[in-house]
Amino acid sequence: MSAPAKTQPRCLVLGGKGFIGSHLVDALLREGFPVTVFDRANIPALNDAATAARVKWIDGDFTSEADVARALEGCDICFHLVSTTLPQSSNADPVFDIETNVAGTARLLNHAVRLGVKKVVFVSSGGTVYGIPRNVPISEDHPTNPICSYGITKLAIEKYLHLYLTLHGLDYTVLRLANPFGERQRIQAAQGAVAVFMGKVLRGEKIEIWGDGSVVRDYIYIGDAVAAMVKAADYRGEERVFNIGSGKGVSLNEILDGIEQVTGRKATRQYTAARAFDVPVSVLALDRARSELGWKPQTSFTDGLHKLMTWMQSQPQ
Repeated sequence: MSAPAKTQPRCLVLGGKGFIGSHLVDALLREGFPVTVFDRANIPALNDAATAARVKWIDGDFTSEADVARALEGCDICFHLVSTTLPQSSNADPVFDIETNVAGTARLLNHAVRLGVKKVVFVSSGGTVYGIPRNVPISEDHPTNPICSYGITKLAIEKYLHLYLTLHGLDYTVLRLANPFGERQRIQAAQGAVAVFMGKVLRGEKIEIWGDGSVVRDYIYIGDAVAAMVKAADYRGEERVFNIGSGKGVSLNEILDGIEQVTGRKATRQYTAARAFDVPVSVLALDRARSELGWKPQTSFTDGLHKLMTWMQSQPQ
């Protein structure tokens, strides 16, 4: 008799209706994982109908302990993508940031232990947890001195994950993600410079740039980002924290140059005062992810721009 087929662990994606989460759901389903998605009821799912039919959907609020406990039941791996704040708004109300994100995650971890969850994959922030870099590219061992509450709470959650491993044996992997971009990104959102800029260029609108456009960030195509998340689910090594990015820096001005190149349209640029919380340069070192996860980015910035443009042009106006 042949051995019975291996049953894949059930994956819970917290925040699975969003830009990153919807792509992760697609990737997990392609790999044969059964998937549960937990997100707010008033958010439309971005996956196509055929994909959506294969997913178990649970609506709820991350700040509700009962809702989170209900979502975790029967799940083996939890992907934690939820954040109630943005980097640029988090400093306005750090108490809210702590109460919703840090306390909410502590409650999540309590239930994960109680319900026998095997692993948590947490999407942290490679752009904010390090603060102003002493050297570039930034390795995972670089000092962590965030200059926004968003980065501080992400870092605190990383520390609580380590605590729960030590106290309860709850396995975890932290992915310090750079700036993802690609299809399904909201072009009217308050974050996501690549998609916002692309949308404005395609519509012929003026683009407001904070500072002189020299701020450099690490932008990773969404398909490469979720490939790392899937790798993290199966990772059994000793490392806990991984940078996930392109390993290359792109300035705001260079984003617009690239968009002009792929669209054939001119960007109308308006420069305004710089923002105090913007780190001047942030580029992530990827050596650990390459050696331990067997992962590396596959999509160039220009190819990613082409994919984003094609998707945007296919959307109803």
